[in-house]
Amino acid sequence: MNKLKVMLVNLSKKNVFFRHLLRGCIFVKNRMIYLFFYIRPVKKKRVLFEAFMGRKYVDSPKAMYEYMLTSDEYQDFEFVWFFKDPSKYKHLEKNRNTKVLKYGSAAYYRFYATSKYWVTNSRVPDTIVKKKNQVYIQCWHGTPLKRLGFDIEVKGGNAMNSLKDIRYKYQVDSKKYSYMVSPSKFCTEKFISAFNLRKVGKEHIVIEKGYPRNDFLINYKKSDVERVKKELNLPKDKKIILYAPTWRDNQHTSGIGYTYKTEVDFDYLREQLSDEYIILFRAHYFVANSFDFKKYEGFIYNVSDYDDINELYILGDLLITDYSSVFFDYSILKRPMIFYMYDLEEYQHELRDFYFDIKELPGPIVEKEKDLVKAIKEMEHFKYDKKYEDFNNKYTYLDDGNASKRVVKELIKED
Repeated sequence: MNKLKVMLVNLSKKNVFFRHLLRGCIFVKNRMIYLFFYIRPVKKKRVLFEAFMGRKYVDSPKAMYEYMLTSDEYQDFEFVWFFKDPSKYKHLEKNRNTKVLKYGSAAYYRFYATSKYWVTNSRVPDTIVKKKNQVYIQCWHGTPLKRLGFDIEVKGGNAMNSLKDIRYKYQVDSKKYSYMVSPSKFCTEKFISAFNLRKVGKEHIVIEKGYPRNDFLINYKKSDVERVKKELNLPKDKKIILYAPTWRDNQHTSGIGYTYKTEVDFDYLREQLSDEYIILFRAHYFVANSFDFKKYEGFIYNVSDYDDINELYILGDLLITDYSSVFFDYSILKRPMIFYMYDLEEYQHELRDFYFDIKELPGPIVEKEKDLVKAIKEMEHFKYDKKYEDFNNKYTYLDDGNASKRVVKELIKED
């Protein structure tokens, strides 16, 4: 047994070595490509967008782009979007002055080198170097409950990166920021600490104007709900539960990526709830494994590949989540939420820990699977109470439907 343990440790060390070696080789190759374009001049009216490292057309970059399309002030601006699968988003090129290109391609580095404005909600590759006359607008992608970056104090790290690696990546990226968008005083404080902005003299760059991505949750229409229900072929006579758990740092499969095990007895849920409810299951974008819900056809709908979670929020009569930031956004709708935290002790004390006492959460915390159905049925008597109102007054008070306008006008200006 001891020999086996030693062999596994040595194998793990070798994997780490080869992983770092491979990353180093990729870095050198991509940096050379980028430097080839670096000497080209910057286009003052070119804005580059990406969301979740090219995975989707969503979030604050989408909201800011769509605001700019409707504003006369940006009529002669050029817009460039990058996606891992650009063929899915070529329809955006019907919009004014818009290009859709491949994430990570040579064009990707060329446009990063020549666009004055970069708008993203996630990290930019380390290979990319910002010029002094370029503006990097980091929108991030949620208000955090779980600790981030330099604020992680428990064992830290994940299946792919050590805590040291995580902090290094945060710091390399944050040194490039020109501005960071924040929806609240709470977020501003946590971004400054998590991204170590004070250390690099950038605590002043955080712009507290609300989250552009949440404008939709204020401004959507009944026709939007009907459109999405029709697109997903959902029944009109059932209430909808949106189940959106986050990923786990320690759940990873070699060759696949981060995985997630659904810790829910869906047979029991169907037995107890299917007469009245359907479930929309939404996995985190990091999660690479697939989910087979064929057995639950007509009760569970896998919407993990649906681009914009905002359009799922407005369908949900009830949200079930755990430690994901989705509940901050969903709270704008003032609808009921349940926090299913079956691994609370492990998550809090071994993986991430939290920024505030979870007693603040505007909904019941359920740790045992057998209590989940009971909590769902109790939500039928939900009322928007003072605790929920206090929560919104602390975390979402700037989300009034006009954040995109405020952020764009503040940060993207015609020279």
